[in-house]
Amino acid sequence: MQAFADVVRAGKALYIGVSEWTAEQIRAAHGLAQELGVQLISSQPQYSMLWRVIEDEVVPACEELGLSQIVWSPIAQGVLTGKYEPGKQPPAGSRATDEKGGADMIKRWLADDVLTRVQQLAPIAGDLGLSMAQLAVAWVLQNDNVAAAIIGASRPEQVAENVKAAGVRLPDDAMKRIDEVLGDAATRDPALVARSTPERRPV
Repeated sequence: MQAFADVVRAGKALYIGVSEWTAEQIRAAHGLAQELGVQLISSQPQYSMLWRVIEDEVVPACEELGLSQIVWSPIAQGVLTGKYEPGKQPPAGSRATDEKGGADMIKRWLADDVLTRVQQLAPIAGDLGLSMAQLAVAWVLQNDNVAAAIIGASRPEQVAENVKAAGVRLPDDAMKRIDEVLGDAATRDPALVARSTPERRPV
């Protein structure tokens, strides 16, 4: 936190944020930032329809402290686009075939049960005039504590398409249908936040 404060005082940043921190760490960081006279304004966690571990603890803590979420992987590494189909090999050149690390990130969602449920989101998106990717981005932006979603696009046209989700308000019945379709395929355990957040960070 002292290093963050030094960066702000040097004029190299106006505000600071953290990524993949637990609610407890965010509370402690917020207190230190206040002592040092700098503004901690954001948390940058993974968040999607399928990965909802921040909802029970991180989001309430941030709402209380006045921080917002800038979330990454709102499309769950591409799974929520519907391009991965149950019982079929991943498309050539997709993240699931990337042996440099991408395949490791996405494998948790490639079970046929999960992919089958994701395919059932297509009618919901269609009823709203959205692509499945747009539905996924709009869903994370529906959370009032989410200020922005980081899109990992590989082509310019993906950015053009996904940005159309900005300003879309999903009706309550669509939100309910999404929850019903995904059911226990969505990971919600708040304890999983700590898995990517070491208790003591090296200095």
